[in-house]
Amino acid sequence: MAVLRQLTEAGGTLSLSGLERATGLARSTVDRITATLARMGYVRLDGRDATLTPRLMELGNAYLAALRLPALLDARADALADELDESVSLAVGDRDGIRFIHQATRRRAMSLSFRIGDLLPAERTAPGPLFATEWTDEDWRHWRERRAADPEDSGFPAVPRREDTPAIATKRASGAPLPEDFEQRTARARQDDWALDDQLIEPGLVAVSVPVRAPDTRRIACVASVVSHTSRHSAQNLHDTLLPRLRATVAAMERDLSEAPPSQASPPPSGLAVWTAASKQELGREFIESLARGLTVLTAFGEGRTALPLTEVAKATGLARATARRALITYEHLGLVKQEDKRTFTLTPRVLSLGFPPLSRTSLPRIAQPHLEDLAARVQESASLAVLTPSGEEIQYTARATTNRIMSVNITVGTRLPAHPTALGRVLLADRPTAAAPPAPLPEVGSAGYALVDEELEEGLRSLAVPVRDRAGAVVAAANLAMHAARHTREECVEHLLPALRETAARIESDLHMASRFTPVPLT
Repeated sequence: MAVLRQLTEAGGTLSLSGLERATGLARSTVDRITATLARMGYVRLDGRDATLTPRLMELGNAYLAALRLPALLDARADALADELDESVSLAVGDRDGIRFIHQATRRRAMSLSFRIGDLLPAERTAPGPLFATEWTDEDWRHWRERRAADPEDSGFPAVPRREDTPAIATKRASGAPLPEDFEQRTARARQDDWALDDQLIEPGLVAVSVPVRAPDTRRIACVASVVSHTSRHSAQNLHDTLLPRLRATVAAMERDLSEAPPSQASPPPSGLAVWTAASKQELGREFIESLARGLTVLTAFGEGRTALPLTEVAKATGLARATARRALITYEHLGLVKQEDKRTFTLTPRVLSLGFPPLSRTSLPRIAQPHLEDLAARVQESASLAVLTPSGEEIQYTARATTNRIMSVNITVGTRLPAHPTALGRVLLADRPTAAAPPAPLPEVGSAGYALVDEELEEGLRSLAVPVRDRAGAVVAAANLAMHAARHTREECVEHLLPALRETAARIESDLHMASRFTPVPLT
């Protein structure tokens, strides 16, 4: 867990020696842990660096699927963001902090940088006082101890270190009344049922929040917030102008929760225990079987599997009851799992701390790049990813991996080419709905599942392309191999290169589907 958290705080990539220093673990231990995580597909080892991969998001996805709130409420949050042209977020309480489970941000020169999974101290946010209205005496004690031990909020890497703003510093020096403290803000939130953040995180950032309550208990399920900048809205203006519309959206969210049908249990993962045992036998000492088995326990949860007894966790993962129990007890100690009662366990929001924040801001080119590099190294030909431009007349290259040849395809990321004479373009156009019957080459591409274009764009250039599909099955990009026609015949392209290209596209799709389950993934 320490290795994953350090990689998360570092933005997703850290050298192995950096991990050794940050965690205090022996280098040999770091090597074994990262080798195990690499075998699981959770990290990629590039020379001296370890990099988190989208596959790791299956842990956070398990929590979000079990929670159900993003699936039920994100459309309302997105619609409000579009209506107001402001960022809208959903957050849940995480002990004495708040953690984001959905972000609908606006693209501006000065835009919100918070990510799904980011943890913020409750007292420096608008949602915090609302969650604190339900805190127990033990929760308040824990908050006070944390504040005393970490007055600068160094334990919250997503926010700037705590310091007085110029306005507060002036008031403090002059003896003028200071803003309400957190306990006063909590008392006000209990009375008003909404809360405000007036530049508590950093100068210029303002937010207004309203709780979304569970229909059965009326306890806070999550908190919806509108976040802006003082150049667009003052704190008072947020209250006067945007709070009514936020309240209307929250009322609709609560209706959605009350009318939601019971969740249908998705199939649990299977064969994990067999896989870990086989990996141990193959890799020997370098594979830490207990780590791999422990991480698979988190994937037992999901939609329709929110609270599970020990027997169900063991059944879902194929692990022995004793192994599953040890993992659950360990995760409970780490705050990743809690017991709802004496029988069942649930995941906590802290699961999102395992890589989700940096990975939630990935893009399709970033996902594809390592896979294209692997492909280019295997077949010794240039590999690319491209998307169709809005006009549908051109393709734009978004990722490239080249090889060291005297004569190679010289195309850079960002290059645009006509769609019709390229293999990439034909794959993308073949999936595009048209009013008229498509040209003959496009139906052929659609039925074959690939395009092979021979010297149509440029003499001597041969290109092979396959589609990359999103979770809904729509073609959103295409991957290709481009080469000089003298190096591979058309038959060799289909027999030898096409299987490798399809395998690469499948790996890109797998990562894309994992990353885009609860977060939007930009295509460029």
